[in-house]
Amino acid sequence: MLAADVLEQLRELTVRARQRERVLGEWQMAGAASRRRGLTALFAGASGTGKTMAAEVVAGEMALDLYVVDLASVVDKYVGETEKNLDRIFVEAESVNGVLLFDEADALFGKRSEVADAHDRYANVEIAYLLQRMEMFEGIAILATNLRSNLDEAFARRLDTLIDFPEPEETDRLRLWDRCLGTAAPRAGDIDLAFLARAFKLSGGNIRNIAVAAGYYAAEAERPITMRDLVRATQREYRKLGHMVVESEFGEHYAALAGH
Repeated sequence: MLAADVLEQLRELTVRARQRERVLGEWQMAGAASRRRGLTALFAGASGTGKTMAAEVVAGEMALDLYVVDLASVVDKYVGETEKNLDRIFVEAESVNGVLLFDEADALFGKRSEVADAHDRYANVEIAYLLQRMEMFEGIAILATNLRSNLDEAFARRLDTLIDFPEPEETDRLRLWDRCLGTAAPRAGDIDLAFLARAFKLSGGNIRNIAVAAGYYAAEAERPITMRDLVRATQREYRKLGHMVVESEFGEHYAALAGH
């Protein structure tokens, strides 16, 4: 589930995709830049806030396939190798009409506020090369990053669209809990979604993980999903995230964690 503002910006991105030939080609409204046909975007937000889902929405709206590239696996420690890897990806991508999502872009951005050595300087060259290839790509190319603050302003200005994905608010989390539990899985009467939404400031991805884990607990016991299942699964998710499990946050349900 995506925030209304994010959905509106995604709609604007698809409008750009549908109308770019007219605006940039026929009307030549971008001057020298009108020669480029690639559409570039950056999705910025914490893990689990819906960046991949958003790319799926764009691809679905345009009736295109989505191709996900893990940039962490592309970046090479040897000078020049990252560019070669990127080049291979774009050469292959030119043969398909789709949406390219470069996930884990932080592997390439890193912290660039200061250029400490030759490797940092070369990383800036790699970022510039990636953007150049994105602009030349005939389809839609999207970068996904968890670290918006590390993005160089000059780089951001060259993007067509930059969408921030906020952490969900309490009302959004309530809908996420309900959506992730679904309508097919049986629920016990003691489930308090309002408490879960209020107490735990989690992303959509985390909430989905918890709902699925709770489903497994219930399925193994051959009974409906209970509040205790959800609290236990939340404890597990907290530990994965490195969060402290404290009584003040879990409230009256803290006792359900005894022995787990």
